Amino acid sequence: MKLTLLGTGSPEAHASRASSGYLIEIDQCKILFDCGGGVFDRLLQAGLLPGDITHLFFSHLHSDHMMDYARLVHAAWDEGAAPLQVFGPPPIAQITQQYFGRDGVLSTDLKARTEQQASIEVWKARGGQVPRPWPAPKITEVDAVFTKQHTDGWRLSSCSVPHAQPQLQCMAFRIDYKGKSIVYSGDAALCEELEQLAHGCDILIHWCYRETGNKSMPTVTEFCPDPQQIAQLATRCGARHLILTHIRKNMDNADAHTRMKNDMALHFNGKVDVAKDLMNIKL
Repeated sequence: MKLTLLGTGSPEAHASRASSGYLIEIDQCKILFDCGGGVFDRLLQAGLLPGDITHLFFSHLHSDHMMDYARLVHAAWDEGAAPLQVFGPPPIAQITQQYFGRDGVLSTDLKARTEQQASIEVWKARGGQVPRPWPAPKITEVDAVFTKQHTDGWRLSSCSVPHAQPQLQCMAFRIDYKGKSIVYSGDAALCEELEQLAHGCDILIHWCYRETGNKSMPTVTEFCPDPQQIAQLATRCGARHLILTHIRKNMDNADAHTRMKNDMALHFNGKVDVAKDLMNIKL
């Protein structure tokens, strides 16, 4: 099992960090958690093609977690790849239809690419057959708590986490494979459900939207744990490796990273990291 952090930033535009996207590779399965802005380019930089992605799981439908979704689906379709399997909370089916349906945002492009003669010739030269179907990712809308057991041996489980309710359903994910486990918090406030999901995990990837002690925004303080609180969570879970991600621009400098690592080390004895784009770990 290989983990690659494709996007470790926030909604803020940042040359060094794409928005949220995390890739797990297990044999022939390429599993993507979220697909925020910039994740598509990071995928290419990691040496993969859009059509390599087999599964996409959305933790929630904030734009910084799904802005590159349409680009990924369209590019994989243009390669002639098999339809992407997409799992996410409602209304991901409606959103997909609004992108790729007959009256969707991309319908004018798709009509041209499937009906215009030059485009048909290019498609046929690549080995494609006509008539050319439109993009049709396989959508499964899921509740916050669900499981998926794949025939290749990996198991995905999830839980609900507090973040942007009631407007958005929000969840965290766990992948287990051959005795190893990775947990991705999504954007999560502290909660018992995540602690249970992350129990005994090898890697906990947890969002961190503020430094320790920063209480300048009361609601952000309530819903966004700081490095010390996240480290205490990791200790309670029995995690082995804690990675802070979703890093804001004001927190993205060497001094801030040192402070965050020191804060984590006060409460957690395992390995600690501040995420960076294209960091990868093999389990």
